[in-house]
Amino acid sequence: MPTPTRLLAAAVTAAACLGVTAVPADAASEPEAVVSRGVTIPAFYTPPAALPAADGALIRSEPLPLALSLPGIDGPLPGTATRLMYKSTDSAGRPTAVTGAYIEPSARWKGEGPRPLVAVAPGTMGQGDQCAASLGLERPLLVNGQTLSVGYENLAIYRLLARGIAVVVTDYTGLGATDRLHTYVNRVDEAHAVLDAVRAARALPGASPGSRVALYGYSQGGGATAAAAELQPSYAPDVALAGTYSGAPPADLVAVTKAIDGSDLAGALGWSVNGFLQSDPELEPIARAHLNDAGRAALKDLSTMCVGDALLAYNSARSNAWTTDGRSLSAVVESEPRLRAFLADQRIGARTPASPVRVATGTADDLVPHAQARALAVAWCAKGASVTYKPVILPGLGRALINHFTPLLVDQGEAISWLTDRLDGKPATSDCATLPLRP
Repeated sequence: MPTPTRLLAAAVTAAACLGVTAVPADAASEPEAVVSRGVTIPAFYTPPAALPAADGALIRSEPLPLALSLPGIDGPLPGTATRLMYKSTDSAGRPTAVTGAYIEPSARWKGEGPRPLVAVAPGTMGQGDQCAASLGLERPLLVNGQTLSVGYENLAIYRLLARGIAVVVTDYTGLGATDRLHTYVNRVDEAHAVLDAVRAARALPGASPGSRVALYGYSQGGGATAAAAELQPSYAPDVALAGTYSGAPPADLVAVTKAIDGSDLAGALGWSVNGFLQSDPELEPIARAHLNDAGRAALKDLSTMCVGDALLAYNSARSNAWTTDGRSLSAVVESEPRLRAFLADQRIGARTPASPVRVATGTADDLVPHAQARALAVAWCAKGASVTYKPVILPGLGRALINHFTPLLVDQGEAISWLTDRLDGKPATSDCATLPLRP
């Protein structure tokens, strides 16, 4: 079995434990609905023409059936889910509709104060609307011959629910919502989507506006929560944070771009470029000048793909096959001042979180490189932030995706325990003083 197939098989097996839905490729669609790779996106995900003025305002909601749900004395286990659409603001200051989900757990919160809330920022799901994390709660494994989506974030969500913690998960700008393309790894769009998800959850009937709030994210999600922790004081002062977990954050996109080129997840290069062009259309002439026919075709193809699709179709792809002069995308960025400035603006670590943060990174991670994630912790410590730094010390396991994904599983329990302590009112202890002594 080829290595990419083995990687997918492992992911599929994990998702199968939570439930499987096979969606027929020729499923009938409603006339007004969007179809992405044979999957009909529910009409709920099509935003209205007019949006509310307030960030975090609920646009609409409806019950969301969870794939894994069992009857319980105090209600369905692990909880009752609601699909959300709420208003946010993108990096250009434009109003945008974002989708997601809120789950009220059946388990009782045993800590201090009212039931707390954790906003989960998903890791890389893809760029097709069918890949949205809220849809992944409904069908954790989507296979139809045209697309393959795995709701791997469900594991963390269910672990939080088991502790009696309410969860809101964002789909991010343009993922799920059918009116625009997902702005993959745009730090401002992601941060706003995460913080506005908290506001939207608080607007639901029965929610407790005064409960403690924390953020959880790994990989793309780690970048989103890191950016949200930085921007919270200015963008959402009403959303006080008890703590933020940022696992394997892609804080320096220049370093990450070099690392993923030719890797298992090389398709993420296409999602990044597509997202950059969505965020800043003025970059389009630069893209036209440097992308050849193969590059343009790859970007179009990837724009509707999920992670599983990209692992199969673009595993180990190299970006120099997509450019007119055979240079890598990293080399193109280095040669274009406008691109360098855009990526510099995406750098996380220039602002100071006002609440405790926990940064975890696998020492063998060569997909979202360990060094740049560690540098984020160093930068925050230098600014006086309260940082808990966790190097997940593991040997190299052969494939970049495995080196990146394994620390998530190894550290997840400890990360959730750390967040639970913050939600229970226990103070965090910064270990910035000892960070220089650790890998």
